[in-house]
Amino acid sequence: MTVDATGVGFPGGAGAFAGLTARHPVARGHLGRPLPAAGPWGHVLRRSAHLLPAVAVVALLAVPSAPAGDGSAGSGSVADAASGLLVLHCLVRVLRDRARPLTRTAALVLGLPVLGVTVAAITAHDPASSLPGVARYLQIFVLVPGALLLLLRDRRDFRLVAGSVVVLALVQGAVGVTQYLTGTGASYMGEEIRAVGTFGPTDVMGMATVVAYGLVICVGFALSPGAEGRGRHVARVRRAVALGCAGLLAVPLALSFSRGAWIATAVAVALQLTLSGPRRAVVVALVAGALGVVLVGGLGIGSQMINERVDSITRVTDAPDQSVTDRYTMWAAATGMWREHPVTGVGLKGFPAHRDSHASLALSAASDTEGAGLGFQRQPLLSPHNMYLLVLSEQGLLGIVALAGSWAALLVRALRRLPGAHRSRTGADCGLAVTGLLVWQLVDFSYADIGGPSTVLTAVMLGLAARWALGPVRRPAKSEAGRA
Repeated sequence: MTVDATGVGFPGGAGAFAGLTARHPVARGHLGRPLPAAGPWGHVLRRSAHLLPAVAVVALLAVPSAPAGDGSAGSGSVADAASGLLVLHCLVRVLRDRARPLTRTAALVLGLPVLGVTVAAITAHDPASSLPGVARYLQIFVLVPGALLLLLRDRRDFRLVAGSVVVLALVQGAVGVTQYLTGTGASYMGEEIRAVGTFGPTDVMGMATVVAYGLVICVGFALSPGAEGRGRHVARVRRAVALGCAGLLAVPLALSFSRGAWIATAVAVALQLTLSGPRRAVVVALVAGALGVVLVGGLGIGSQMINERVDSITRVTDAPDQSVTDRYTMWAAATGMWREHPVTGVGLKGFPAHRDSHASLALSAASDTEGAGLGFQRQPLLSPHNMYLLVLSEQGLLGIVALAGSWAALLVRALRRLPGAHRSRTGADCGLAVTGLLVWQLVDFSYADIGGPSTVLTAVMLGLAARWALGPVRRPAKSEAGRA
């Protein structure tokens, strides 16, 4: 096992690569002469080939998916199918290597959600109808994160997968900005200007989630302390590119008009700034503020509607719009379900069946969706749009303690590894990105839940967090302290 400069040990590494080349000598042509080397790009491709299943999951999220027959966003997509192949790929590797794949701590943290999901499925009124929910929960919170934990070998692998998320965010953001400028987005306040990317009006949070992930990753990379030695120039360029990408991604995030994504991003970035040090925090805050003034105040990009959307956050109790009323009503319904079934909840996929008997007359039958290539349709309200209340209502106290306990353990372990990464001045970018992503998701879950094609990216995010938080730790060698 090699030791990463952050103190995180990764199996394989240089020793494994040397053994691989020893077992497989240089390829030779039909005359016995060595074939020409593939060059530096060939080496990079060979070294990163094992990451193709993970990168494919991220890349396929750019493929538009058709909404379900009932008007909802649906959950099956080509990216979901690719995530299944990713899990299968890692399973084959584990069986081939015949080694214990996870530490006891990693198995416990990632396995906690299985407890609540299994019990909720068994105690459901119709266990057969809850099976899709079991598969979805295991996919997002157990299998895909576990597969990425096994797949990522070092911080270069981490940066490559995280970089693929940033590229996806830039693509989706570009599509979203184009939708706003050309009036081809989802309907918002009577105009088809809401940026939704390729996810369509049935998954209005999809592009906002992807763009926010990319922005938080970029901020983490931009705030990392400079490397020493040979990696100093590379680290400086990486920070500059990351800061530029973060500024670009702020535009489509604003045009998504997603209040939950705005709040979660502000909290996550504020924490990243705090953890990176006061001086760097002040500089980045000033740059971000100036950028916001130029984009919204100077160029007038969505300024009026963005201001109205921001003001609506403070008016949720005085003059809430129908979407806020529906959300509060469904929150009350979820709480009522939990009070009747406090330990195990009403069962997986049980919220829609029990919603009407617990909701007040203020709840709409469905929400209206239109634009971005789709005609007018009614989207059913099948969840409370709050992950914590969804789990509490369907899985009870047992489920919420298990699932939230797993997330809390990831966050605590990620925070514990940051000081060592800062001291070694290497790998802190990965730690800051993971911490920001986890905090973003924990805050956003107060306004959203799993559902729709973009949900598989949440599993990728948890996999990155698991790699940073649950990888084996050893004290780094002094000779490695200066590497980027």
